[in-house]
Amino acid sequence: MPAKTDKTDRQKAERIVAENRKAYHDYHLIETFEAGMVLLGTEVKAIREGRVNLRDSYARVEGGEVFVFNIHISPYSHRGYANHEPLRRRKLLLHDYEIRKLLGKTVERGMTLVPVRMYFKNGRVKLAISLAKGKQARDKRETVKRREAERETRAAMKERQGRRR
Repeated sequence: MPAKTDKTDRQKAERIVAENRKAYHDYHLIETFEAGMVLLGTEVKAIREGRVNLRDSYARVEGGEVFVFNIHISPYSHRGYANHEPLRRRKLLLHDYEIRKLLGKTVERGMTLVPVRMYFKNGRVKLAISLAKGKQARDKRETVKRREAERETRAAMKERQGRRR
């Protein structure tokens, strides 16, 4: 008889389907929200196959609701007559207080909403969206310099550890 899994283990299990690595490079990510999505059946099946691209996608608050644009979900491989449009806008499911917070920050401070990653949580598709402020070219260069310096430091420490032994 197989061992029972704790409910807490199942809740922690998140399977990341897609990640928007370009967002980390192009934006300062300030705050992240978890949102559900309104999807069609063929879209969910295509997402399970990993046929999603979050690059160049963004979210916008319209009429008290949040919509995400330019998420490319390729058609499901085993589809019949049912099909979906790959780049259609999709509604995000958020609480009212979260929508009000997003609306206030995007309007008054000039921030944007960027999808960061898509994942399954308890069998449901979730999208992590972040409030983001665009990076300038100099900020991107500083990030690259800092990353290289950290890499060199780690390499020097590793080399020094190897000499001691």
